[in-house]
Amino acid sequence: MGGSYKGKHVLLGVTGGIAAYKVPELIRALQGREITVEVIMTKAACEFVTPLTLREITGLPVHTEMFSPPAQWRTAHISLARKADLLAVIPATANIIGKITAGIADDLLTTTVMATRAPVLIAPAMNTAMYENPVFRRNLETLSGLGYRIVPAATGDLLCGEKGAGRLPSLDVLEEEVLRLLSPKDLAGKRLLITAGPTREYLDPVRFITNDSSGRMGYALAKEAYRRGGQVTLVAGKTSLPHPPGVKILPVTTTGELYETVMAELPAADIIIMAGAPVDFSPVTVSSKKIKKTEEGALAPVNLRLTPDVARAVGEKKDGRFLAIFAAETNDLVANAREKIGRKQADLAVANDLTEEGAGFQHPTNKVTLVTREEVKELPLMSKEEVAKEIISTILRLQEGKNL
Repeated sequence: MGGSYKGKHVLLGVTGGIAAYKVPELIRALQGREITVEVIMTKAACEFVTPLTLREITGLPVHTEMFSPPAQWRTAHISLARKADLLAVIPATANIIGKITAGIADDLLTTTVMATRAPVLIAPAMNTAMYENPVFRRNLETLSGLGYRIVPAATGDLLCGEKGAGRLPSLDVLEEEVLRLLSPKDLAGKRLLITAGPTREYLDPVRFITNDSSGRMGYALAKEAYRRGGQVTLVAGKTSLPHPPGVKILPVTTTGELYETVMAELPAADIIIMAGAPVDFSPVTVSSKKIKKTEEGALAPVNLRLTPDVARAVGEKKDGRFLAIFAAETNDLVANAREKIGRKQADLAVANDLTEEGAGFQHPTNKVTLVTREEVKELPLMSKEEVAKEIISTILRLQEGKNL
């Protein structure tokens, strides 16, 4: 999963909150992307998780003191601040946030925050009454206005016995925020409309026609676009995937609903990526009650009709917008993809051969060929997250008039 994050350096400030016990798992997740994580701990943080634990996980010294003898004779907070691509304070207590807001630099972490030119991410975690305190809320607003990235606390049961806002956000939200700050912002100012997952066409209240799409490709594209600064709307069929942080989700069930939602969102979009898998046929008649197996005529042929061609409708009204479509094929991959480009007035087709191992539906990987009217570029088998990176980069290159 490493890819574009390899070699990135995150300086992680850990402060004295009970949520500090979640930090080791976050570090592991970032290391899985080949990100180097180095830790600064406040004195209070050492009461909740030991420096030895975090040293063993990171494989690096854990910094706790302003004036401890350095391994190299450089001022600690300056050397740490200079090498960081991102400084993240997780969890951040009311105390540390108050200090940063006031410009107080009286320990290694606050001094490093003052000295760094890297982006600073702050994830508050505390009791609900503290989180809702007007002084604390003013501090958050001040830091946000100064360009600090604040991750809003989650709502739920707190260890103090109360229920409300103040929980540390989930690890997937924190990881996504870190990745966003480490990613290029080449989609800043652009609005993306992405479809994902299958649609359903019902025969009766319990039976339906669908396909084997998991939605992973569309969700990976939505995550990548958000990380790179895009404003993302994801129109999603039924999937079991968690909602991507920072992405506006519009759920749909049928192909008709997909059509209506996409066409309503189209005017606001700059880039449309049709990664969903709408069902092409729907029953002419739908029973209002469950069809019994014992009913006479239950096995009679089902009459089908075509569902709306959403991608073609978008192509007819795209009006200068960039349209990328997907072409899942079992034969004549490039020829069929090019035919779809012409018929749907698309700018790019992402074609994959469903007969290839590890490609297509229900796989965490994909093997795609990028096709335009003039060019073809075959990609190797890779994770859908890496495929999403390639697709987004390709769209940006094509918009600049460059080759695949």
